[in-house]
Amino acid sequence: MRRTALHISAAAVAAVVGGTVSHAQYRDDAAYSSLYDSETVTAFKDEVGFISSAALEGRSPGSEGEKAAAEYVYSRLSSYGVEMLSPSSGDTFGIALPDGDTLTSRNVASIVPGYDINLKNRYIVVGARLDNLGVNSMTVDGRKVDQIYYGANGNASGLAVMMELARMLETNSILLRRSVILVAFGASTMSYSGAWYFLNRTFAEDVGRIDAMINLDMLGTADNGLYAYTASNADLNALITALGRELQPVLPSIVAEEPYPSDHRAFYSMEIPSVMLTSGKYPEHNTDRDTGSIIDYGMMEKALEYAYNLTVSVANTDKPLSFRPVEIVPRDPSYDDVVAFNDCDVRPMFLNSHDPAQFLQRWVYQYLRYPQSAVEEGVQGRVVVDFIIEKDGRITGARVIRSVDPRLDEEALRVVNASPKWRPGRVNGQKVRTSMTIPIEFVLERKSERNRFGIKR
Repeated sequence: MRRTALHISAAAVAAVVGGTVSHAQYRDDAAYSSLYDSETVTAFKDEVGFISSAALEGRSPGSEGEKAAAEYVYSRLSSYGVEMLSPSSGDTFGIALPDGDTLTSRNVASIVPGYDINLKNRYIVVGARLDNLGVNSMTVDGRKVDQIYYGANGNASGLAVMMELARMLETNSILLRRSVILVAFGASTMSYSGAWYFLNRTFAEDVGRIDAMINLDMLGTADNGLYAYTASNADLNALITALGRELQPVLPSIVAEEPYPSDHRAFYSMEIPSVMLTSGKYPEHNTDRDTGSIIDYGMMEKALEYAYNLTVSVANTDKPLSFRPVEIVPRDPSYDDVVAFNDCDVRPMFLNSHDPAQFLQRWVYQYLRYPQSAVEEGVQGRVVVDFIIEKDGRITGARVIRSVDPRLDEEALRVVNASPKWRPGRVNGQKVRTSMTIPIEFVLERKSERNRFGIKR
């Protein structure tokens, strides 16, 4: 059961932007270790501390706590000089509830403009979840007890990284070709409502100008690993891989399994290439033990540096990012002596079968070798290859007409080109050169029980 948090004034929110506040779940003594905190870590502690404080009561969608968090994010971004796109209380929207009531949530949006005259009206969206699960009121031994889901890592950590990322981008905006929009999404725990509202209402007219989305969710426990989930998008995987060849403070593992459902899903539904950066699920996830005590601020700072490098790289890429596998223009049909497979009087045969499935089952999939680097990055999909079966049964001219990833393309061509001879097709009793097209599936095996994030299948 969730309840509405106590009202927190905008003045109280603004007061903590420039100073430190005390919270029950944090040490507030003058520990010597704090003397060695970087400026960024100090900012993280203030931001995570306020957003996950007991006063905000878990920031459930539509609550005063969520509103206070939105006002805090606005104040923080404004203090960094970032141009705001929403009012100080956020861009509000309503959600109809089953009982007929309407819940009011909000997004906080800002922008760091790009400099390139040709690309500044193209956008990269960086998002972070604003809300959490709120409060669960229960009775223990006849006494009412409130269980607060503080959400320090989920997702005060991602919001803090987004705010400090905004500061870094604003300071170095001259490096950005595309513009970067930063959004704290409200009501994310209610079917990503804030992300949906942003795409379908706030930014609906320009949604076609969004080239990519970077989602920051749960980044406070990166000491256990940092992950990048792209839904096997080949272009984003290639960009992340290339970025990894440069010196980075931390390298994410590209994974095929979604660590946690979040706002990137709304962007996927609009066919916008998206990547989720996360440290993955953790034992305290969605419990009242998700407090600042579990946060590794040093690793969180490294995650911020990587997020900055990734954002700049995506904002500056010359290569368009495609949501779907690249469609390659088929061969120019100027070969007068080439006959389509289905147009042959007697179709070509492989191992005494006219069925192309026999070629796939008895040759292609027997000798196909999944590139290890593609397995590690979670790259999978369907590569479409066409080729010519010559009059003497040899295969020639094999080429990819639908690509997934260069590594998968290369392996598909290797196996096809190594094929034994076929029995050629015939038209009017004469052997002919025959064109043929086949789909080759690269599918990763699913683990039987739990994946690396501890999520049961």
